[in-house]
Amino acid sequence: MLNTIGSLPHILISTAEERRLTAIANAASRRAPEVSAALLSELERADVWPETAMPSDVVRIGSIIEFEVDDGRRLTVQLVLPENADINAGRISVLTPVGAALIGLSPGQAMEWSGNDGKERLLTVLAVSRPKLD
Repeated sequence: MLNTIGSLPHILISTAEERRLTAIANAASRRAPEVSAALLSELERADVWPETAMPSDVVRIGSIIEFEVDDGRRLTVQLVLPENADINAGRISVLTPVGAALIGLSPGQAMEWSGNDGKERLLTVLAVSRPKLD
């Protein structure tokens, strides 16, 4: 499950993403109940803003995120919809524990998630960018 040390960080989601991600999480509730519940929990507590008001440094679908894990690793990934996920290419699904933890965060914010080994991990967002369009 997703928790943080102390209180949960403030997160932002656009109106369109909130609708889309709620549908994805609901659809995955049978096949991935824990991650589905974690994503729904994040969406329920998020501040939902109009697309035009969203800051550019908030983690969204398509964002490229550099973050540090509490074990000292620095990772750069792109957050994508489940059908576009490819861990070897650095594209992680929003329907994974780390993807659900990242959504809506901004640089400097930290969030816990359960790693594949079942251990609680803490990530800290260092930078968020949007991919350059060709």
